[in-house]
Amino acid sequence: MPPDAGRAAERVARQSYGKLIAFLAARSRDVPAAEDALSEALASALRVWPERGVPDKPEAWLLVAARRNLMQAARHRTVAANAQTTITVAFEEAEERMNEAGKAIFPDERLKLLFACTHPAIDSSVHTALMLQTVLGIEAKTIARAFVISPEAMSQRLVRAKVKIRDAGIPFAVPPRPALPERLAAVLSAIYAAYGLGWDGLDGEEERHSLAGEAIWLGRALLAVLPDEPEAIGLLSLMLHCEARRSARRDCNGRYVPLDEQDTAAWNAIMIAEADALLRKAGGFNRFGSFQCQAAIQSVHAARRLSGTTDWQALTTLYAALITMKPALGARVAEAAAIGRALSAAAGLERLDRLDPRDTAAYQPYWAVRAFLLARAGDDAAAVDAYMTAIGLSDSPAVRDFLADRLKEARQATPG
Repeated sequence: MPPDAGRAAERVARQSYGKLIAFLAARSRDVPAAEDALSEALASALRVWPERGVPDKPEAWLLVAARRNLMQAARHRTVAANAQTTITVAFEEAEERMNEAGKAIFPDERLKLLFACTHPAIDSSVHTALMLQTVLGIEAKTIARAFVISPEAMSQRLVRAKVKIRDAGIPFAVPPRPALPERLAAVLSAIYAAYGLGWDGLDGEEERHSLAGEAIWLGRALLAVLPDEPEAIGLLSLMLHCEARRSARRDCNGRYVPLDEQDTAAWNAIMIAEADALLRKAGGFNRFGSFQCQAAIQSVHAARRLSGTTDWQALTTLYAALITMKPALGARVAEAAAIGRALSAAAGLERLDRLDPRDTAAYQPYWAVRAFLLARAGDDAAAVDAYMTAIGLSDSPAVRDFLADRLKEARQATPG
């Protein structure tokens, strides 16, 4: 029995889940049925591959098996004959294309599925979660943790949304240009949310890096379809700027390193150059949006590679613009941090004090920034309390360790 057969099935499932679901669902118009068919195919792989060996083209094997499962399920349901014929013909054509010249190649249609998941007929509150599960294969319990709701509630929302796609006949297609602006905003937000999960972390470094890479792939695929959409360009620039610094976020001992203390020599210069080129291209359309603004913020940080310093005043200007377009809590806290560096710690704290305590009570970045500014202002006793709150709200062991070091410094500086 090949010892790696089970691992091979898991690896193919993790890497190809969204691509397979998108291909199956785009033809059957039924996301739940596609998921069931693929799950059965994966279960078959776990039974068969250990005995017969991993096939040369495991992705194609799974697709053919899932296709067969879908057709069998269709025969057992009471459906219109022409609908069943359409499904049958579509999959037979797909299999023929796959078998041509012995190649296991089929189109990657995740972008179509992404637009289906963010259709206006589906509740906007579930757009991102639905995309994360169907397009990227993230488990409902992991998504629920990110959205701070129960796994049961998240599962119910996802099931209802998938049924809506099927019953409402939501098309699997990039919408026509007149409908793009509204639809594009939801798609961009969903892709960035996926990147954010990959950046902040799920269960391990490999999974984090894989999810971030998938989000960047989706950004590139979207840009290939919509090359003249400046916000799509801006999103890709933003993700590349962040990804360029991934290896510098930890030191040689695995300890967290904040952005302004990172070794710029560890940043990916090629990726930064691409990100800046994209940002310049987006600027040529003269339609400045929130993703371009966030990319510009990251570009200011990236400029430290060449200048050796961070232009905090420029960052305060950009954050003010971002808040005008999208007044999210994270942007407001980041603006206060920039003001604290550009002007004074007191000015940054004054900006934090304007925020609603009901919004900031459980928001970890607020307490981390507040603690930092309090320490800079010399109020070490208050900084100690803020650091303790920030540590308690952090999910990352590395960040907690970093904050604990800052807490120790604040305690040592406290009189008495």
